[in-house]
Amino acid sequence: MPRRRADAGLDGGLNRPTSVASRRRRAGYNPRVPIEPLLAVGAVALGLVVGSYLNVVVHRLPRGESTVLPPSRCPACGARIRALENVPVLSWLALRGRCAHCGARISWRYPLVEAATAGLFLACLLRFGATPRAAASAFLCALLVVLGLIDAEHLLLPDRLTLPGIAAGLALQSWLPVPLLDAVLGALVGAGGLILVINVWYWLRDEEGMGLGDVNLLAMIGAFLGWQGVVVALLVGAFSGALVGLTLMATGRVRLSSKLPFGTFLALGGVVALFFGEALVAGYARLL
Repeated sequence: MPRRRADAGLDGGLNRPTSVASRRRRAGYNPRVPIEPLLAVGAVALGLVVGSYLNVVVHRLPRGESTVLPPSRCPACGARIRALENVPVLSWLALRGRCAHCGARISWRYPLVEAATAGLFLACLLRFGATPRAAASAFLCALLVVLGLIDAEHLLLPDRLTLPGIAAGLALQSWLPVPLLDAVLGALVGAGGLILVINVWYWLRDEEGMGLGDVNLLAMIGAFLGWQGVVVALLVGAFSGALVGLTLMATGRVRLSSKLPFGTFLALGGVVALFFGEALVAGYARLL
């Protein structure tokens, strides 16, 4: 009876070792498909699309308009923007920052927001990997971008964004490293801390220093990042706001009584807390 030859690919390679390439092929590995670069490209593409929509929200929501209908139109002439004229960043560059129909100038804010959102989405992927935490962090970044821009332009932080944002932060805790109790505590600390500051400022100056929109925004950051994130966001926001305010006063652009969009600086603090908050808190604890 002839001796049966063992199949290296089936019985573990009794006669000859199975090659690394064959094992990878059986596992579904394709060396021609770079998984990580594809994920990065996908994150950037998604960020560009979301950033384009955030521009619509910034323009329409404070005016009480729908962010879905009608389709995008030129604010100057009312002409409908065609699909090829609405490609994030590229269309603005191709049109040289002007409307294709009337030639009106298109603000540089539009491509900047699209590019910044894409960069933040990519940063979430690189920082947290292809995980639910990256998705939740990207969602927080989108909220912070749109709220910071609306406050910078209108001195307004709409409840239609901040209150659902608080609920979303608490609901997504299974995707985040912050325990639910810390998230609830963070929302309460964020809201309560700013309410205390507002009351003290009103008692000292007999005027309102901040609005309840800032309270809701900081509570939203706490719901996502916990009370430690609130502390980092508040410190960064206060420092950056004071730095910008002093610079503007030194150049004569604002006066001491002028109001600054503190929500914009809180949003910046939220981004810093998201990516660097854990390291900053750990570094401070080592100093103690």
